Amino acid sequence: MARWFYTSAIPFNAVNNPLFPLMIRKLGEYGKGLKPHSYHEMRVTFLKKEVQETLNLLSVYKKEWKKAGCTIMSDGWSDQRKRTMNNFLVNSPAGTVFLSSVDTTDISKTAQKLFELLDGIVEKIGEDNVVQVITDNASNYKAAGKILMEKRKRLFWTPCAAHCIDLMLEDFQKFDSLHKVTIQKVKSVVTYIYSWGTVINWMKQFTKSKELIRPGVTRFATSYLTMRRLSELKGNLFTFFSSDKWKTSMYARRKKGKKIESIIFDNQEIWPNVELCLKIASPLIKVLRMVDSDEKPAMGFLYKAIDQAKEEIKQNVNNVRKRYESAFAIIDKRWEDQLSHPLHAAGYYLNPQFQYSPDFQSDANIKRGLYDCIAKMVPESGERVKIDLQLDDFRHTSGLFGHENAVLTRNKKSPG
Repeated sequence: MARWFYTSAIPFNAVNNPLFPLMIRKLGEYGKGLKPHSYHEMRVTFLKKEVQETLNLLSVYKKEWKKAGCTIMSDGWSDQRKRTMNNFLVNSPAGTVFLSSVDTTDISKTAQKLFELLDGIVEKIGEDNVVQVITDNASNYKAAGKILMEKRKRLFWTPCAAHCIDLMLEDFQKFDSLHKVTIQKVKSVVTYIYSWGTVINWMKQFTKSKELIRPGVTRFATSYLTMRRLSELKGNLFTFFSSDKWKTSMYARRKKGKKIESIIFDNQEIWPNVELCLKIASPLIKVLRMVDSDEKPAMGFLYKAIDQAKEEIKQNVNNVRKRYESAFAIIDKRWEDQLSHPLHAAGYYLNPQFQYSPDFQSDANIKRGLYDCIAKMVPESGERVKIDLQLDDFRHTSGLFGHENAVLTRNKKSPG
């Protein structure tokens, strides 16, 4: 069995597939005389059966799409050879499923072409079943989303929340000199240390094998997570660069090494700036983790999460306006230009965790977003009246909304 793995170049982690021990057990139960499957059976006969079985599994999800609506998610990526693909996934309360993959290498990424691609997916799912289509934030996708909403009157195009928040972190590094300079210095330290195998090994002796690089959920979050790791290992780095091992090495005598050492020992500027950058960026990274997680649907939490992040930033810098106003300007611009959508407002209003909290605030924008959603998704005026009356029951905890079980599970169940 092992030799078959070796000579067929089967990855060893294939044995961790839960179907592997099941297959072995079935072979044992069959006993002697089992005829191996032919090349044609594996490639055609059984593959067709497996495809059909997968389609049968999808039927459960399709029922949920009709019942509660669904979200189409477009996920574009490029490989090392610059070939581009678009994966399409469908999310609903039943879960997320992969729908299809399209090779877009030879497709011009104009707004019209992208619209045609997205429109074809909506047609495949059924327009009446689609609540929103999510893509990244690029201008061509934004334009394609606008064309899609003009044709498909009952759905929303929304940008990817994780991408939008990642762009906020990018803007910190682009337009705020504090973040820009501090991150450049942090990167220079990490780049220098990881350019020399000997220096890496020395450093790890002092950090107890802990790495400086911290991968993040997105590209720009990584810079701040790496900055946080440097802050956590500040004392270890002080000890390393003060040690005889470093001081007597050729690296300490070189111009670049001296520059890195001076950054590490800069207690007047670099380390206070690292702490300040983290105080501003960390609340946004929390939001980024929430929207990028599969633990719970983020739509009903995003509106409040952005407000809470801003409040936390303000508190972190002791309410000093000079320290937080540039960050607020960046967050507000991205939020208002890209991320603020009626669905987020409706999600906030309809989330029992917020609706029944003492600090719930329902301003005109939230109400407008809620009613815009109702108007777009429910064309019949009579149905909209019923919904409006039910909203009164929801707000005043009348009927089932006031039942003991409903009250007890407000903060435990998903808002959906």
